[in-house]
Amino acid sequence: MAQALLAESRLRLSFETGVDEKGKPVYKSKTFNNLKKEATPDQMHQAASAIAALCKDPLSTVERTDRSEILG
Repeated sequence: MAQALLAESRLRLSFETGVDEKGKPVYKSKTFNNLKKEATPDQMHQAASAIAALCKDPLSTVERTDRSEILG
């Protein structure tokens, strides 16, 4: 039976930096690699909130991206 082993996790924060000429929001993101694989959603939210407090632009979204290796 195949197994999936979590190989890598990333945390991506998106910030709303303004609006374009058509009035649509413009976003910029920052990705943090090597997130601890054991990190809970609460811990990630706390980290994102702490980082956002240091930024001038408002935090829009927080995403976690995982990459797994499939072993058979």
